[in-house]
Amino acid sequence: MANQKIVDCLGDRASYYLDHQCKTINKSHLHLPSPDNIEKVWMDSNRNIPTLRNLQSIFLTGRLSNTGYVSILPVDQGIEHSAGASFAPNPIYFDPENIVKLAIEGGCNAVASTYGVLAAVSRRYAHRIPFIVKVNHNELLTYPNKFDQILFGTIKDAYNMGAAAVGATIYFGSNESGRQIVEIAEAFEQAHSLGMATVLWCYIRNSGFKKDGVDYHTSADLTGQANHLGVTIQADIIKQKLPTLNKGYEALNMGGSSYGKLNTKMYTELSSDHPIDLCRYQVANCYMGRAGLINSGGESKGATDLAEAVTTAVINKRAGGMGLISGRKAFQKSMDDGIALLQAIQDVYLDSEVTVA
Repeated sequence: MANQKIVDCLGDRASYYLDHQCKTINKSHLHLPSPDNIEKVWMDSNRNIPTLRNLQSIFLTGRLSNTGYVSILPVDQGIEHSAGASFAPNPIYFDPENIVKLAIEGGCNAVASTYGVLAAVSRRYAHRIPFIVKVNHNELLTYPNKFDQILFGTIKDAYNMGAAAVGATIYFGSNESGRQIVEIAEAFEQAHSLGMATVLWCYIRNSGFKKDGVDYHTSADLTGQANHLGVTIQADIIKQKLPTLNKGYEALNMGGSSYGKLNTKMYTELSSDHPIDLCRYQVANCYMGRAGLINSGGESKGATDLAEAVTTAVINKRAGGMGLISGRKAFQKSMDDGIALLQAIQDVYLDSEVTVA
């Protein structure tokens, strides 16, 4: 039986999440996280030795060291959501050093943040925890606000501050996605050539994805295809929002409209309505788990943060994912509470009784 703290966080849905058995894509088809992930999955790839070494440094850091799973603290919200709005709940995180301290004390495998944040403390901390430098952002100061990811620096700059990996966001489905795909594909190629791993924030963004009052931005089929595009440009790890529904393609192909391609087996055989099965479809689109899927923790809602974070971790792990990347739920509270939340997430991946469905 899973750790009682995990069961308590899941509440009356504990059995729903912990006892579910996936009858869609069988786990035997997946490349599951393991201590020898580099040897089993990446050794046959085109990744060079320095890239494999940096990937391994991420896998060998923090409380999840040598498990194949990862827990990452991302703090790029100072740009993406504005610094004031992000750090008002706990102003100590205006200081980059406290961001890195939270990741270290919280037992994370890596810390992901902006050029400025990580450069400010790189000499003191780049050797203590792997850095993931986020190379592009959507800035919210242009009026009116627009939604476009633009490059904020160079890959060489990330390399020079000792980064183990670079991260980037693409808004798949947006008017700017074509340019973003080309930019980030080139950036990832350069990162790999310099020996850095690559992490893609694989988001979809288009007002047309809201149909008849339903928001399909977290639909398993649409996010799954975004994942597939992400691994195509050689992302080593995919960051994706947890799916909450399905049939986005179906909804966008009703009423005389035509969008993309679909096969009904996507919904009848490759997924179901269960959250673990929806997430399993996301994993499948990451080359059956060859590239690790990490789901995002989402916004902080206060009292429900711990339960939501643990639930997301259980879904991700049981679906065959590689871990969680949780920021606002951790840094928008006291450091001690943030550390406790990060370690509660990690406890899910350390619990051998929480198995892959």
